[in-house]
Amino acid sequence: MTLPMPWFIRARLKTRQLLLLVALAEEGNIHRAAKVLSMTQPAASKLLKDLEDVLEVPLFERLPRGMRPTWYGETMIRHARVALASLNQAHDELTALKAGRFGQVSVGAITSPGLMLLPPAVALVKKEQPKLRIALEIETSDVLLERLAQGKLDILVARLFAQHDKSQLRYERLTEEPVCAVARPGHPMMGMAGLTLRDVVGAGWIVPPAGSVLRHRFELMFQEDGMAPPSNVIETAALLFITRMLQQSDMLAVLAADAARYYAAHGIVSVLPLAMPCHMDDFGIITRTDRLASPAANVMMKALRTSSLPIYGRRLETE
Repeated sequence: MTLPMPWFIRARLKTRQLLLLVALAEEGNIHRAAKVLSMTQPAASKLLKDLEDVLEVPLFERLPRGMRPTWYGETMIRHARVALASLNQAHDELTALKAGRFGQVSVGAITSPGLMLLPPAVALVKKEQPKLRIALEIETSDVLLERLAQGKLDILVARLFAQHDKSQLRYERLTEEPVCAVARPGHPMMGMAGLTLRDVVGAGWIVPPAGSVLRHRFELMFQEDGMAPPSNVIETAALLFITRMLQQSDMLAVLAADAARYYAAHGIVSVLPLAMPCHMDDFGIITRTDRLASPAANVMMKALRTSSLPIYGRRLETE
């Protein structure tokens, strides 16, 4: 059976057209985009017009002071980024193989599994494949999902929320995330028996940024107990600042339990004897269903699944 010829072959789609789409999205101007790609403006304009003629849709609005992507353009730009990232990844893998390395994999994680799951999983990979190159990023779920969509990350250990497009994602749940209150070692409240929310509502707090899920649930916790949320707050998610600020003050902070226990084990903070009836949503391993995993990514996935069992008590599927 003869397979139908893909449209991009019939259209003789050029890599430079994909590069031009991305450059136009970033520069907003055909002259600057052409300069970035070391081509003349007429040549760039012809490349864009040829692509629009083939697709039979306008990809950019021509404005007096630049260009703005249409909805069609936004779609093509998104897929152009993915295609170019995949080509870059292919080159990197070939380079690694020629140099005698097994390949490379990029993993992103939120803080808690970044502390608890990634170290044993990476150690397991390095034990089996010491030449495999691993790149790690610790970020918020929103940032990580954007980088996964762009092809900049292969695997995530993060959260999915209602606003995220899940149509091309595979999610393997690991666990939900409890939170706790922390303070500096020797804080006056550490020795208080029967500590309640009413005892800490007037304290200075370091809290997640406004609009985050944990900030909402932190404030709701006080409201459900009949109190206004703490008003003496510092908003940040930067753990280095949080731990340093706690050491130099009597402020309190709300942290994921795994992160709190990690810093407490190193004597940096102490966990307050305070019940915190709020928690973060579950997190899990996230991959794309529309892309084939590289051999290096498969090795990392196996290590993540193996390492997750003793940590979270959850056996994941193996492939």
